[in-house]
Amino acid sequence: MKKTIIISAIIIVLAVAAYFLFFTGDANAYTFRFDKVSKGDLTVYVTATGTLNAVTTVDVGTQVSGIVSKLYADFNSVVKAGDIIAQIDPTFLDQAVKDAQANLDRATAQSNQSERTFERTKTLYDKKLESQANYDIALANSEVDKASLKSAQAQLDKARINLQYATIYAPINGVVINRQVNVGQTVAASFSSPTLFTIANDLSKMQVEATVDESDIGSVSVGQQATFTVDAYPNDNFTGIVSQIRLAPQVVSNVVNYTVIISVENDNLKLMPGMTANVKILVGEKKNVMEVSNLALRFQPPTDLIDTTYLNQMRNMFKERSREQAGMEQSDNKTPANDKNQKPAATQRMQNQFNSGRRESNSGQMMSGSFDRNRFQAIRDSIIKAHGGKMSREEMMSEFKKAFDKIKNAQQMKKNVIQPQQNSGANQYTIINNYPQYEKSSYVPVNQVGRGRIWVLNSKGKLEPVFVRTGLNDGKSTEIISGKIKEDEQIVIGADSNVEENNNNQNRNPFSGQQQGNRRMIVR
Repeated sequence: MKKTIIISAIIIVLAVAAYFLFFTGDANAYTFRFDKVSKGDLTVYVTATGTLNAVTTVDVGTQVSGIVSKLYADFNSVVKAGDIIAQIDPTFLDQAVKDAQANLDRATAQSNQSERTFERTKTLYDKKLESQANYDIALANSEVDKASLKSAQAQLDKARINLQYATIYAPINGVVINRQVNVGQTVAASFSSPTLFTIANDLSKMQVEATVDESDIGSVSVGQQATFTVDAYPNDNFTGIVSQIRLAPQVVSNVVNYTVIISVENDNLKLMPGMTANVKILVGEKKNVMEVSNLALRFQPPTDLIDTTYLNQMRNMFKERSREQAGMEQSDNKTPANDKNQKPAATQRMQNQFNSGRRESNSGQMMSGSFDRNRFQAIRDSIIKAHGGKMSREEMMSEFKKAFDKIKNAQQMKKNVIQPQQNSGANQYTIINNYPQYEKSSYVPVNQVGRGRIWVLNSKGKLEPVFVRTGLNDGKSTEIISGKIKEDEQIVIGADSNVEENNNNQNRNPFSGQQQGNRRMIVR
C-alpha cells in the first residue's frame, strides 16, 4: 500500500515538473526586435522600360517602280529638306511621257477635225440643207473628241509627274539613320510604297517610349521628372520630363500597359535611337518627414503579448468621446432629431467647407467621399495636436480656414507650372491642333492618407498599440502624418519566441544529423 502511494506521488511530481518545463517554461519567452522612429526624405518611383527614339522619324519611299540608278545619301548623312537623295532610272518614264505626248497630238488633231465637220454641218443646217439627225451626230462627235483631248492632256500630266517622282527628295532636315536599298536594286511600288531611307529630324532632342503597367499608370502625370540609364553608359544617369501619356492600351500576354513619352535633351549626342532605357519616374517626394519601417506597420503580435488594459482604456475613451459629440449635437445642432445620420453642425460646416474648397481647387472635379473624409480627419487631428487638444469651435474654424487657403494656393501654383510642349513633331506633319488635348488627372501624393497601427513596449513588458495616420510609402518606409509617437522613439517591428518542438525529428537536418535552432519567427 505504501509503495503504491509513493509511486503515485512520484508520478504526480514528474507530471507537474514536465508541465512547467515544457508548457510554461519557454512559451512566454520572447525576444523583441526594435526600430526607431526617424526623420528623413521619402521618394516614390514608378519603374519601367522603354526605347529611345527620335522625336520625328520619317520613312522615305517611292511612288514609282524602277531600278535605283543613283544614291546621293548614305548612313549618317546629314540632309536638308529638298536635297536629292536618290534617283530611279527614268528610261521607261521618259518613254511614257513621249507616248502620252503622241496621244495628246492625235487627240488634238481628231478634235480639230470634228470641230470643222460640225461647223460645216451647222452652216448647212441653218440654210435648211441638212437634216436634224446629221446635225446632232456632228455635235456629239465634236463634244466626244473634246473630252478625249482633255483625257490625253491628263495622261501627259500624269506621265510627267511620275517622271518627277523618279527623283527622291529629302522631306525634312535630319540625319539618315537607315538605308534599305543599293544601286541597281529594283523597287516595286505596285502594291505598297517601299522604304528607301529613314530620316530622323533632330537627334539632339529625343524621347523615351516607356511601357508602364496599368497598376502604376495612375501615379504618372505629365510634367513629372524621370531618370533613366542605358546599357551603353551604365554609370551615367539621364534625365527627362513626362510629356505625354498615350491612351491606346498595349496588351502583351494579357497584361495591359500604356505608353508614356519622356522628352529627353541629347545635346552631347550620347543617346542613339533604339537604345533600351531603364526608367524611374519620380511620382512623389517629401523632405524631412517622420517615417517608420513598413515592418512596424505589418507586425501583428501574439495575443498574450498585448496589454488589454490599454485597449480597454481606448474603448472607454471612444465611448466617452461619442457621448460628448452627442451632447454637442443636442446643444449646438439645429437639425431634426429624427435624422440620426446627420453630423454635428460645426463639424458638418467645416467638412462642407473643406469639400467645397477641394472641388474648387480641382477645377470642378468631384472627389470621392472617402478621400474627403480621410483628408478632413487628417487636418483636424494635426490641428488639435498642434494646439494641445484644447480648442474652441471658433479657433477650430479659423485654423481650418487657414488650411483651406494653403490647399487652394498650392493647387493654383501647380496650375501655373509650365507643362512641357506636347506633340512637338506635329508641325513636321502639318498637324493642326484644332482640338483640346486630353490629359488625365494629376497624381497628388499628399492626398494618399491612410491609417496604421504601431506597437510599443510598455513598462509591464507588454505591447501597446499606437494608432497613426500614414502618408507616402516608398516600399521600405512609410510617412507618419499624425499619431502619439515621437522621433527616436523605440517601436517593435518583430518578436522571436523560444519554443521546444515535441518532435525532435522535425528539428534535425537530414543531411548533417545535427539539430537545427529552435527559434521561430512570429512576425505577421
